[in-house]
Amino acid sequence: MEKIAFLGLGRMGEPMARRLLAAGHPLTVWNRTAARAEPLAAEGAVPAASPERAVRDADVVITMLAGPRALAAVADAVAPRLRPGVTWVEMSTVGPDAVRELADRLTQGVTLVDAPVMGSTDRAAEGTLGILAGGDAAAVEPVLARLGGVTRTGPLGSGAALKLVVNTAVIGGVGIVAEALRLAGALGLDPATARDALAGSPLAGAVARAFAEGVHFGTDLAVKDLGIATQAAELPAIRALLEQFRRAAADPALAGADIARAVTRLSAAEGAR
Repeated sequence: MEKIAFLGLGRMGEPMARRLLAAGHPLTVWNRTAARAEPLAAEGAVPAASPERAVRDADVVITMLAGPRALAAVADAVAPRLRPGVTWVEMSTVGPDAVRELADRLTQGVTLVDAPVMGSTDRAAEGTLGILAGGDAAAVEPVLARLGGVTRTGPLGSGAALKLVVNTAVIGGVGIVAEALRLAGALGLDPATARDALAGSPLAGAVARAFAEGVHFGTDLAVKDLGIATQAAELPAIRALLEQFRRAAADPALAGADIARAVTRLSAAEGAR
């Protein structure tokens, strides 16, 4: 079984790492906040005091981090210490530019795969994530299969690019539902009636995600993803929505909360004209 170093034990990373540990992989874990590693250590994982110590004996390095800045900081510590033959699987949502920058920093003999995931914490715990794998993922596909279904997307960076497209569409759909409900309020419609009508429309999936429970995708992470998207292309509607989510994320009660919590603020009638 491959020795795996798992770096980043946030809401998604912890259940993903737990599945690899349960499958029998020797697992070393690191997280910036060390206490997050304690539950996995109690189950048999080896906690590391730093990213470079975590990867010392690894065959596979998996990163599940908050964004491009966190990835760059980890790369500073890790990239010079990877031995030839190691595969680095980058599973965060960072966009294709960050993946290409990471590839440029790796030494010869280290393989990089970008494999961001679709799905929330519930699917991470169940091992039913959708994994979008770019680059030469053949060697690590059995490892990735422990976490969910693998879709090969093409060359390196294509997985990160497709994940950005999907997240932008999902967040955009949630934002459209919120503004549709704002319009309904401004027109004096019953909120429940408007929501039911939207749920029966082509926006049904977006409505379901806008009011989902038991899942988590932080409003602050939505701001991060939309920011990356609007840097990659001219997206006027998404740029306007980004400002809405930024205002929602400025509320301390909403910054780390699931995007469903932000819907109430985005759909507030006082914002209507």
